[in-house]
Amino acid sequence: MKRWRLIPILLALVAGNVLALPDPVRAGRADWREWGSGEMTWFGFALYRATLWVSGQDDGVLREGVPLALALEYRRDIPGERIVRASVDEMRKLGATEAQLQGWEAEMRRVFPDVKKGDVLTGVLLPGQGARFFHQNRLLGDVTDAAFARTFFAIWLDPKTSAPDVRLALLRLKAD
Repeated sequence: MKRWRLIPILLALVAGNVLALPDPVRAGRADWREWGSGEMTWFGFALYRATLWVSGQDDGVLREGVPLALALEYRRDIPGERIVRASVDEMRKLGATEAQLQGWEAEMRRVFPDVKKGDVLTGVLLPGQGARFFHQNRLLGDVTDAAFARTFFAIWLDPKTSAPDVRLALLRLKAD
């Protein structure tokens, strides 16, 4: 009988590990579902926990062209400028041109704030349109460039990512 009392506690602990989507994202589509999550570390230091959400998927197969949301819960304080620089570097590695990066860098400077430990930044991929960004449930802004959105989310989801373990966890894939 005492074992049954532990179930709500265990469920609360498990639920606490899932990053919630911002209310405006949920309001736009009711069918968001967590897909996968993983921890991003750098030389042993935890940077953030990433959680991938998908909309319109109910068969267990992730398809291109569906709305995605990526929530990053930061494990430490990071200046927005550093987030922008790291994003530009990763997009460059994925093949973005210098002309693209120049425009995209300005857009990211406009929307990415400084983050504190525990803050959540959420990016929503709007296929064929661009991306929408939130900080702590508050809209930061849109980047209305589909190529930017594809390349930005590729930082985590492309096979050439510099964070293959995070990619595998987000996409629920097994290592080769």
